[in-house]
Order: sequence, then C-alpha cells, then structure tokens
Amino acid sequence: MDGLKKILGIVWILLALVVGYFGITEMGIPKLTSGKQEDLVFGIIILFILMPIISGGLAVFGYYALSGDYSKDKM
Repeated sequence: MDGLKKILGIVWILLALVVGYFGITEMGIPKLTSGKQEDLVFGIIILFILMPIISGGLAVFGYYALSGDYSKDKM
C-alpha cells in the first residue's frame, strides 16, 4: 500500500504541473491580453489567487504522499 501511495504522490505532483500550465496558458494569459475589463479581473484572479492555491495544494499533497507522511508507521 505504501508503494501505491508513493506512485500516487508522483501522479499528484505531475497533475499540479499540468494544472498550473493549463491555468496559466489557457485561462490566465489570454484573459489578461483580451482587452476587456471583466476578462482582466478574471485573469488576475486566476493567475494570482487560484493557481497558487490549486497547483500548490496538489504539489504539497503529492510531496507528502511521496515522502511517506501518510503511512501508518508514522502515527
């Protein structure tokens, strides 16, 4: 079971990278450069508030799973 947790930790870290890339290139930058006021506000919220929370949370969760912090031996 610990091996599965370590594999899933790698999956979570890779998912954080994919979500970060998609959020910046598909949702953040195009909204900032569209020229509309409502798109500018949405792009700022996506880039500076949501993306660090989402991708950072996935990466930290993956790091903890990879390092074995969720194993029963540590409790």
